[in-house]
Amino acid sequence: MNSIVRKIPSVSTIISDNRIEELAKEISSDNVKDLVRKHLNYLRSKENLSLDEAQNDAIVQEVLNLAKSEWPEWPIPVINGTGVILHTNLGRSPLSEASIEASLKAAQGYSDLELDLKTGKRGSRQKSIINILNQITESEDALVVNNTASALLLTLTSLSKGGEVIISRSQAIEIGGGFRIPDVLIQSGAKLIEVGTTNRTYVKDYVNAITENTKAILVMHASNYKVLGFTHEPEISELSEIAQRHQIPLIHDVGSGCIVDSTKFGLSPEPRPQDSIKNGSDICMFSGDKLLGGPQAGIIIGKSYYISQISTHPLARAIRIDKINLSALHATLLHYIKDEVEENIPIWKMISTTQKSLLDRAKKIKSQINADISITETMATIGGGSLPGENLKSYALKIETNSTNKLGYQLRTAKKPIMSRVENSCVLIDLRTIPSEFDEILIQTLDSLLID
Repeated sequence: MNSIVRKIPSVSTIISDNRIEELAKEISSDNVKDLVRKHLNYLRSKENLSLDEAQNDAIVQEVLNLAKSEWPEWPIPVINGTGVILHTNLGRSPLSEASIEASLKAAQGYSDLELDLKTGKRGSRQKSIINILNQITESEDALVVNNTASALLLTLTSLSKGGEVIISRSQAIEIGGGFRIPDVLIQSGAKLIEVGTTNRTYVKDYVNAITENTKAILVMHASNYKVLGFTHEPEISELSEIAQRHQIPLIHDVGSGCIVDSTKFGLSPEPRPQDSIKNGSDICMFSGDKLLGGPQAGIIIGKSYYISQISTHPLARAIRIDKINLSALHATLLHYIKDEVEENIPIWKMISTTQKSLLDRAKKIKSQINADISITETMATIGGGSLPGENLKSYALKIETNSTNKLGYQLRTAKKPIMSRVENSCVLIDLRTIPSEFDEILIQTLDSLLID
């Protein structure tokens, strides 16, 4: 046996170390002991084991490191300095304080989730949120499920299984993560009938495609890309007339769930659920965690006749929204009822923030940092598959460095991780996506990293 291997301590020696004993209190004795045993076995099997690796202190430290990677705290809150408001990798829309409080209440104890307190009988978890959605969108009925992908699958399965669904060729799209509309239609048991061309589709294309097997017309908003130039798509009101004439549902997926008028912030028009209903959609669906500003959810609104079929389908139970997200969504929607969206929904606070206020913040932060940084005008973006190509003027802290990779890593691994972006060999920290309460952390972190 290798002489160094003989120096490797026993499991009992390592687990008697004070640091490992503390770890065992946090995790569990059995799991920690198993981790120690695995590491010691690894060292014994290693061909080029060094004497340093076999030392007690080195082994203890490595076990502590392994524990962090084996049982990490997750998720880790980060500061979003990328300038991407709906950053998919960072969790998209941050919740309002009221939504967070509602989630905590739902998580911490019992509630009247499915109970009518007046009668003492079983109630519906959807009742209250349906009323609010109907008020906001002027729909007849509504249903909330766990995300928009499942909302689309449920709707098509409920209304179109075994039949044909007509869609414009330009809308047979992939919407992220390899999620393709044609694949969803296959899973729903419906057959996809593409009409028109990639850039131009007319009413007559839909009319000519309708047969006795047609179960629905599907319209998908191009929420994550734009087709520009020589293009044409029929209006929802035009397609509604066709659908009513042939007694088939018009299903409209508007994507991001933008309830407010995006043009007031200098952005392009985004289809709104209430406009879709007003213009004749039988079913409209949209996301909860994009421009609505709430938690992940798939929201379906429309005519009671069709919502009833959708909500009673067996698949609806499998994809229903959980109580925590439902509570957060309920609180988010109340902001729209109370007309307090820009004040209380984080993404709309970011979108509506003036350039002047961002510049004032940037100057104040810069004045308190001893290191050499500058301020630069930049462009923030909406992100999250919403309003593609739309940018908002912003200001960022600009750091010139010989190694953007190194500084980016240091920022990401700081005590409070900061996500930045790189432009022209400089690291930028965009203030539009950072709430002002994090300014002091920015100052402290940049001071400690850059002065060194």
